[in-house]
Amino acid sequence: MLAAVVVFTLTYLAIAAGRLPGLSVDRPAAALLGAVLMVATGVLSPAEAGAAVNGDTLGLLLGMMILSAYLGEAGFFRWASWRVIRAAGSSRALLWGLTLTAGVLSAFLVNDTVCLMMTPLVVRLVDDADLPALPFLLAVAFGANAGSVATLTGNPQNMIVGTLSGIPYTTFSAALALPALASLLCVAGLLQLLFRRELPRGPLAAVVVPAPPLEPRLLRKALAATALCLAGFVAGLSLAWTALFAGALLMAVAGRAPREALARVDWPLLIFFAGLFVVVAGVGRAGAAEAMYHALAPALGAGAARQAVVFGLFSAGASQVVSNVPFVILAGAWIPRLADPTLLWLATALASTLAGNLTVVGSVANLIVLELAGPKGRVGFWRFLRYGAVVTLVTLAVGLGILLGERALGWI
Repeated sequence: MLAAVVVFTLTYLAIAAGRLPGLSVDRPAAALLGAVLMVATGVLSPAEAGAAVNGDTLGLLLGMMILSAYLGEAGFFRWASWRVIRAAGSSRALLWGLTLTAGVLSAFLVNDTVCLMMTPLVVRLVDDADLPALPFLLAVAFGANAGSVATLTGNPQNMIVGTLSGIPYTTFSAALALPALASLLCVAGLLQLLFRRELPRGPLAAVVVPAPPLEPRLLRKALAATALCLAGFVAGLSLAWTALFAGALLMAVAGRAPREALARVDWPLLIFFAGLFVVVAGVGRAGAAEAMYHALAPALGAGAARQAVVFGLFSAGASQVVSNVPFVILAGAWIPRLADPTLLWLATALASTLAGNLTVVGSVANLIVLELAGPKGRVGFWRFLRYGAVVTLVTLAVGLGILLGERALGWI
């Protein structure tokens, strides 16, 4: 048990810190190293380590990344952003438009990809129109995080919830679509309130933003493949194999070599997931995960509603320490033992996702937006926290309140 605890602790410390002192190890490498050490120290056999990797989660993420890559190649995300920019008549309308667009797109596609594609156009607009950059950058990041709550494919942690819990796509969306929508509206309203003195009044300055190039034939094929994938999800087919089928079909009919699309796949993230599954399996095998659960259980209480609130808040806090994906994988060993596992899975997905808005490092979406923005995205930890804390606390309260209200009405 000692070896498992040491490997687990070092791995999660490296994930929390982003590196190990003296070593060139980032988060994916730390997870892979932790997985290898679980085998090297005898905690798991090679066969047990291989069996611990959840292929359904990796397959679902890979399939969705391929679809998103082709949509990005076709110019879909930049075109959607351009349409919002063109339609907005004021800075406030633009703020709302960007928030809602990022949220809606992230509900169906991976939120990180949405941020990656939208941010460059937003940066160009605020530069040309002489607008303050931060509120619009936060609109993209916060909107993408909030909107991704709605479906199992909105973000990586939701994908883990879907594959570990077995909750059907439609059941998950029926429960979390309303909390996601309410959270999205709260994000837009709160950003307008928090930046009310910095947002100029009146119509936007006349700025000509040329329409981004589209590849119509590829776009039609990519949208058709994505629609086919969503139809399969709604029909109750395997999430992973449906996404992989749609992605593979699109590669076959796209009319171009798939190498460029595959290069856009976040392979380090897949390695990160695979390594974490092995590390968590190791602490489970050694009994350490059981000990963690027994230490936490007294604070959760007995009622399902209380457990949902307490565990949801715990998820939000833990997601800041070790990031939401590692926490959700670890929580997968605990949730089936609670009073209402379905409710707890939903609360965990909701809380761990909305908690991403709390700090700069709370979600990959935040880092992508601020990094792509260059000098305009330079914001200190405490300044970001000042806005993120308000948005996170309000959206968590609203989201969890709606979720518990749905349960009280018998909708869950």
